[in-house]
Amino acid sequence: MPYVVRRIEPGEWRELRALRLAALRESPTSFGTSYSDTAALTDEAWRQQAARSATSPMSATFVAAAEDGRWVGMASSAPLEDVPGHAHIHGVYVAPAHRGRPAGLATRLMEIAIRWARDNTDATWLTIGVHEDNHRAHAFYRRIGFTETGKIVPYPLDPSRTLHIMGYRDFRQAPAAKALHHRDPAAW
Repeated sequence: MPYVVRRIEPGEWRELRALRLAALRESPTSFGTSYSDTAALTDEAWRQQAARSATSPMSATFVAAAEDGRWVGMASSAPLEDVPGHAHIHGVYVAPAHRGRPAGLATRLMEIAIRWARDNTDATWLTIGVHEDNHRAHAFYRRIGFTETGKIVPYPLDPSRTLHIMGYRDFRQAPAAKALHHRDPAAW
């Protein structure tokens, strides 16, 4: 099934709300907000969030749309305000019926969010927080280039649980250095 992966547009707040609420219903511990708090946001709050995600020079939300136009995945990228020099991927979600397909939808969403952070922020580090019980996400993020940083923080909705902070190892590595890094050392 072909997907279109793109940045959201300012007026797409209803679609953003619907996908975010579906994500929170299906995967409540994958996000730092609760379904009830998110569902209680006003239409105006959603309009503002969509407009920021669509037009901000520092943060962006990307969505994946199926052939019928229905949104089935998302990922966002933004600097961490409290941690200078760090950008963060957040809000990553792919609807269950669209996971594990050969099209690699989650990978495509992550690639565009990573590239956007690299091209639009001056951050030195790129991170993602993963709930301690989300072993599938840990494995996926490791597979695409994230590594454990050793940093563990309390999960916002239940401080007795934790988020493991993973870092993207090749975030600011120059293209020439990447090519050398992946070449056979015997060829040097």
